[in-house]
Amino acid sequence: MTHVDSEQPFFFGRDGELFGIHHAAAVRGGRAVLLCAPLGQDYIRCHRLYRQLATALAAQGMPVLRFDYYGCGDSAGDSTQVDWRRCLSDTLAAAGELRRRSGAERVLAFGARLGGSIALAVGAAARFDDIVVWDPVIDGSAYVAAQDALQDAMRLDTRRFIRPRAWADAQGQWTGFAVSPLLRGQIGGLHAGWSAAPSLLLDSLAAKPPHDWLGVVADPARIRRLDATTPWDDLERLETAILSHALVQAVSDHWKEHAYA
Repeated sequence: MTHVDSEQPFFFGRDGELFGIHHAAAVRGGRAVLLCAPLGQDYIRCHRLYRQLATALAAQGMPVLRFDYYGCGDSAGDSTQVDWRRCLSDTLAAAGELRRRSGAERVLAFGARLGGSIALAVGAAARFDDIVVWDPVIDGSAYVAAQDALQDAMRLDTRRFIRPRAWADAQGQWTGFAVSPLLRGQIGGLHAGWSAAPSLLLDSLAAKPPHDWLGVVADPARIRRLDATTPWDDLERLETAILSHALVQAVSDHWKEHAYA
């Protein structure tokens, strides 16, 4: 691999309201990669891993764009304004911006958790040539229930707070992020059945309960189990960054092997 240090932060979108970082490739090829981030605490915990993945892919000759949806990260707005439909349209805008900046003919997409769901939801409209997802959310109602349970456990955790907080004080939040009733309802209605399908689904969820990934990919050969379980909903490790060399290697190898597919 060739080491690439070029990371260009910039704003884009109709009114310059979206923030992105473009990772240039040492040698320009015909492919570029869009990294679709998850939301909330998952976004914070995956931030370093996304940067590591971007650096690895750029070193392989694929320019990469990391970006923040409206209301997330360094983009305009705040977490109360995050709207699922806006996340989808922001992803379409980011795909167009990546094509313009990179000159690549083919755009690939990667997404973890809700980022994977977003990549699959806009796959056809964004004209992604390939998609790789990591533990995508395919049952929105189950995800909402898990976030509610995590928030309630955090509310009662006296290691984080002097005393348990009242339910009303933590209402409308998911582990430190305000979540609007609109977004809550939108995520709760998510389910598998997108028009796009990933060429690779990386599974690092706990083995129980079993996960029906065949609702996302019909071919079991496209599902790869990572050895280490990712503690997405582990209260004990909520402030710990999610890092996975195996994940970065798996994505890099996959697109290296399928360079001309």
